[in-house]
Parts: sequence; C-alpha cells; structure tokens
Amino acid sequence: MEMRREVIICLGLAAITLAVFWPVSGHDFINIDDPDYVTQNPAVQAGLSGPGLRWAFEASHANNWHPLTWLSHMLDCRLFGLKPGAHHLTNLGLHIVSTLLLFLALNQMTGAPWWRPCSPGTRCMWSRSPGWRSARMC
Repeated sequence: MEMRREVIICLGLAAITLAVFWPVSGHDFINIDDPDYVTQNPAVQAGLSGPGLRWAFEASHANNWHPLTWLSHMLDCRLFGLKPGAHHLTNLGLHIVSTLLLFLALNQMTGAPWWRPCSPGTRCMWSRSPGWRSARMC
C-alpha cells in the first residue's frame, strides 16, 4: 500500500511541477550565460561528437569545468537545434526528476508527510533551474 501511495504522490508532484513551469517552453534564450553556453558556442552547437566529448572534458570554458553540463547542452543542440523552448523543456524534465528524487530520498529518510520533502519542486525560489537555460547543474 505504501508504494502505491508514493507512486500517486510522485505522479502528482510531476504534474504540479510541469503545470507550474510549463510557461518556460515559450521562453527565449537570455543574454546572460546562454551565449557562452549555447548560442555562441561552436563546440556545443556541433552536438555530440568525438571532438566535442574531448572538449567537454578538457575545457574550462566560461570559467567552469563541468563536462556533464556541456554534454547535455550538446545533446540538446543535436536533438533540437537552437530552439530555446525545447532546451528549456529539457531543464524542466531534469527539475521534475530532481524533485521526485528529493521526495523519495527525504520520504525514505524521515517518513515525513509527503508535502514537506517535495515542496522545493514548486517554490518560486527554485524556478531558476527550469527557467534559466544555462542553469543546468549536472
């Protein structure tokens, strides 16, 4: 019975988080970090490739070394080109997965009511991750 309850809560959390942040699908790229990370970065725009994989692990572009972030941006460019809405929806998907993992971990550790561990998924202070293209922190 407990597992069924967790599944229902997870589905509800995913649906609520999706509904709250769905508007990001209509957002454009921004001029803060997106040029460095995507819109003016030829290595990322080329998509996943051998040279791109090497670059992702060797580069400290934009004063950061985070190869998984570079690889995920490369995959987005390969799949969606430079369509910002699709890139934002990838961030939203990652945010939903993170919310569910947080709920499951905290629920397992504390046994607290479902609303306590899951509330970060829809709080305004957490909107940076799904709403800011370059905020993907892998």
